Amino acid sequence: MSSVAEKLQRKAPKKTTTKQVRLKLVYLDFWSVVKLSFLTAICLGIVQVVVAILVWTVLNSTGIFGELDALFREVLNDETFSVTSEFSLVTVASFALIVAALNVVIGTALGAIFAVLYNLAARITGGLLVGFQNN
Repeated sequence: MSSVAEKLQRKAPKKTTTKQVRLKLVYLDFWSVVKLSFLTAICLGIVQVVVAILVWTVLNSTGIFGELDALFREVLNDETFSVTSEFSLVTVASFALIVAALNVVIGTALGAIFAVLYNLAARITGGLLVGFQNN
């Protein structure tokens, strides 16, 4: 009669061997790269606008703008100068939104240029060798 441990050992799954595959990346689909770079740029633009608003809010709530007002009034000798009137939340958010929109256009164009350049380089060099492993 066999023990419980022996029965479990016989039922234990066999170790599978890992298989390695080496493939060459010889082509990037132009429209796939453009769509991916566009979506990545959109996400980064959203993050940029949110961070700009958060930084302005933190600086305003900690009173740094008040200290800057006092410093600039003394340096500029202008009692009417106010940092918060020059750099209001609306102004900062608008500027961040404009920069984010420009980054979306530039990021998408750079993704398209990268796809074209990679495809040209892959024709000359044969592509990028990539290894995969099956666990």
